[in-house]
Amino acid sequence: MENGRATAPHLPVLLNETVSALDPQGGDDVLDGTLGAGGHAAAILERTAPDGRYLGLDLDATALETARRNLDRFGSRVMLVRGSYREAASIAASRGWGSFQAALLDLGFSSMEIDDPTRGFSFRTDGPLDMRYDDRQELTAAVIVNGWSRDEIERVIRLYGEERFARRIAERLVEERRRQRFTGTLELAEAIARAVPAGYRHGPIHCATRTFQALRIAVNDELGALTEALPVLLDLLAPGGRLAVISFHSLEDRIVKRFMRRASDEGRLKLLNKKPVTASAEELRENPRARSAKLRAAMKSE
Repeated sequence: MENGRATAPHLPVLLNETVSALDPQGGDDVLDGTLGAGGHAAAILERTAPDGRYLGLDLDATALETARRNLDRFGSRVMLVRGSYREAASIAASRGWGSFQAALLDLGFSSMEIDDPTRGFSFRTDGPLDMRYDDRQELTAAVIVNGWSRDEIERVIRLYGEERFARRIAERLVEERRRQRFTGTLELAEAIARAVPAGYRHGPIHCATRTFQALRIAVNDELGALTEALPVLLDLLAPGGRLAVISFHSLEDRIVKRFMRRASDEGRLKLLNKKPVTASAEELRENPRARSAKLRAAMKSE
């Protein structure tokens, strides 16, 4: 994925805390809906030796290939499938898996994806307006910013980016695209900068950050997938099985918190942490991208 570029090594976020929350035992079957490079998977597979199995899903073909190399030493204990965690039930059933003792979602996008300019996730370097996890789908960020109405773009930026200048940004994008279509990440970021007040443009967070987040969420229907997947994963867990979810922004965390609390009130889940677990100071020194990570975990009722 690096395409000749030097990138930061992939560091699984909240690794020790996640493994502790899932508490994998020898012989356990584990479902990972967001495999990435397989960092969490390797640690969990060590704990489930000698015969625990791991079903890893990811929409990103490059991530799956990286994980395949990283997990090769575990042999037939690992099955990797290109697919969405919202389809976990049908994927598991079609491949002969039953219930699981643990399930994991590590949401958001990986360092591999953000560091690859050809994917269009970042405005640090120029790249195409893509932002897809799954390159088989048609919807891209370019389709949204060049084809959707002002009101639709504003709604996405306001809802998914929680951006207070959503209207101004949407109006600017629609105005500028009349002259020339947006094709690259840097020109989009520059247009966003022209839309917002100077004080906001020079604030502590880059003024395009929230809009880029919003576009990524919209392109990949991240919140819809999460909302659909949580009850599916709960159903796939064996009694006493554990579910752990790592989220990276308030919208995701809110969905996870509400689902777990509701399931807890209904007696279907036992919360393992009432407040989300966050990265330690030591981890933040090694991996600043962990600063917004929140881990919530729960156990399925017996």
